[in-house]
Amino acid sequence: MDEARMVEALQELNPAPRLLMGPGPINADPRVLRAMSAPLLGQFDPQFREYMSQTAELFRRVFQTANHATLVVDGTARSGIEAALVSLIEPGDRVLVPVFGRFGHLKVEIAKRCGAQVRAIETDWGSVFPDEVLEKEIRKYKPNLVAVSHGDTSTTMAQPLAGLGRLCREHDALLYVDATATLGGVDLPADAWQLDVVSAGLQKCLGGPSGAAPLTLNARAAQRIFRRRHTEQGLRTSDAVDGEGSAIRSNYLDLAMIADYWSEKALNHHTEATSMLYAARECARILVKEGLANAFARHARASDAVTAGLRAMGLALFGDQKHKMANITGVFVPPGVDGEKVRRALLSHFAVEIGTSFGPLHGKIWRIGAMGYNARADAVLATLGALEAVLAGEGFKIQRGAAVDAALAVFRHRAD
Repeated sequence: MDEARMVEALQELNPAPRLLMGPGPINADPRVLRAMSAPLLGQFDPQFREYMSQTAELFRRVFQTANHATLVVDGTARSGIEAALVSLIEPGDRVLVPVFGRFGHLKVEIAKRCGAQVRAIETDWGSVFPDEVLEKEIRKYKPNLVAVSHGDTSTTMAQPLAGLGRLCREHDALLYVDATATLGGVDLPADAWQLDVVSAGLQKCLGGPSGAAPLTLNARAAQRIFRRRHTEQGLRTSDAVDGEGSAIRSNYLDLAMIADYWSEKALNHHTEATSMLYAARECARILVKEGLANAFARHARASDAVTAGLRAMGLALFGDQKHKMANITGVFVPPGVDGEKVRRALLSHFAVEIGTSFGPLHGKIWRIGAMGYNARADAVLATLGALEAVLAGEGFKIQRGAAVDAALAVFRHRAD
């Protein structure tokens, strides 16, 4: 590092403020940031163990489950995905992955690394799978595990799940759901829908920072995972009994050991990320106090306002709108407009960030998120107003003020 950069590196952090209206992360709720500044505690301090228990109980409410094994994996949302898959999959297992965006491909890759025989089925980006297609594939492939995203931020689509859990039970398959992009923003009743394992992240609808992955697993999944329990050598006692299954191929992401750490056993696994535990607890507390139904309505209202504003600008929405996620909207970059130039102008002139996408959609759509702490009127209106101004500056014919008026009408109507 040259001397000039070192001088800069020795200054205090002072990031420029941003309104994060992309697919995530979003601006964390100030209450979550305050909670993260609370004093650190030792991982076996009685206060801290009580906070862990409270966090588990709060997330049972968030996941709408009675699952005892409800916990937080220390790491980004991807750590929850990988912990679930590496702990569930034994070499040679058959795994079915419905792919309707980038994060389906991610599950295929992780499952292959676990030694699974993976069957990926794909649909066009911007669409989802009908139940009858999933049923046909499950009957034909007879998977041990089905791994699916609830919502895929790369396409802004949400896969219907209400009947998939029942279908997996009928064919003796476990169901893992990646709810990173949806938990806290739309209904996801884990028990009622018979979802065996669900994981998420804080940085989207839960209104926190990236770095903790809430996860819940039911008795069916726990039985499969705990038969692979192998106590770490440095923690073994004379009465330790290992499971008959193959050892889970990750130490850090071993859900059998993490569940023991979170249980009454308090068997040491790693040093809990104290400040992130505080963040996860506060995210769940805020949501439970607001009420799940109220939070879902707030996200739906913000989504409707975003789509109304974009349509009023004359922009075309991306994908099957019947299955659009409530918290993220895809919109086509209009012909003749440089999408990346617009994103840069939004950031530099208005401090507003929106997203592009990946793969076949890169440069073709923008993704605008209104979720968690940012699923509120002022954030949506500021974003639409800024986008209007930038597009007008690029020569796109637009009725100035129409987008804000249309979005404001949604918020006023829903407030009545």
